[in-house]
Amino acid sequence: MFKLIPTDEKFFEMFTQSANLFLKGAGLLREIAQDNSLIKTNALKLERLEHDADQLTHEVLVRLDRSFITPIDREDIHRLTLALDDCMDTMEAATDHMVLYGIEATTEPVKSMAEYIEAQAKQIVAMMPLVKKLQWDLVRPFCIEINRLENDGDRVTRQALGDLFSPGIDVLDVIRWRDIYELLEGTTDRAEDVAGIVEGIVLKHG
Repeated sequence: MFKLIPTDEKFFEMFTQSANLFLKGAGLLREIAQDNSLIKTNALKLERLEHDADQLTHEVLVRLDRSFITPIDREDIHRLTLALDDCMDTMEAATDHMVLYGIEATTEPVKSMAEYIEAQAKQIVAMMPLVKKLQWDLVRPFCIEINRLENDGDRVTRQALGDLFSPGIDVLDVIRWRDIYELLEGTTDRAEDVAGIVEGIVLKHG
C-alpha cells in the first residue's frame, strides 16, 4: 500500500533538535540548583541557548510557510513548534529573574523543580523520534510520565508558595521567590503542553 503521509521527515528532525536544546538548558538549570556559584554563568549560557531555540523555531516556521505538503497537519506543526519554544523561554525567564533579583543561594524547592524539569526534558527528547510513527502506544508512556512530573511540580510549588507567607518572611523575598517559583512551575506546565500536543497528533493521524 502506498503511504498517505509524505516521507519528508525534516520537521520531525527539527522537533528533536528543539527538544535537545530544552534538555541542554534543563541541565544548566539543574547545575544552578546544585551549585549556586553558577547562577550568573549558567544563566548567560541559557540565554544563548534560548536564542538558538528562537532561531530554530524561526527556521521551522519558514519551512512550514514554504512547504506545499507537510507530513502532519500544518496547525499541529505550528503548535508543537511554539510549545517546544515556550519550554525554553519560560525556563530561561526563571534564571534571568534569579540574576535580576540578585539571588545568591537557591532553595530546596528550586532544586526539586530543576530535577522535575530535566526529567521532563529527557522524556520529551526520548519521545520526539517516535512522533513520526504516529502510534499512540509508543508515545503514551512518555506523556504519562511528563504529566506525573508536572503534578509533582505543582505540589512542590504550592508548598513553596505557602511557606513564603510564614511569619518573619521579608516582603521582598516573597516577591522574588514567588516569581521564580511560578516561572519554574510554568516550565513544567509548558512541558506538559508538549505532551498534550503530541498526544493529539498521534491520535488524529494514527
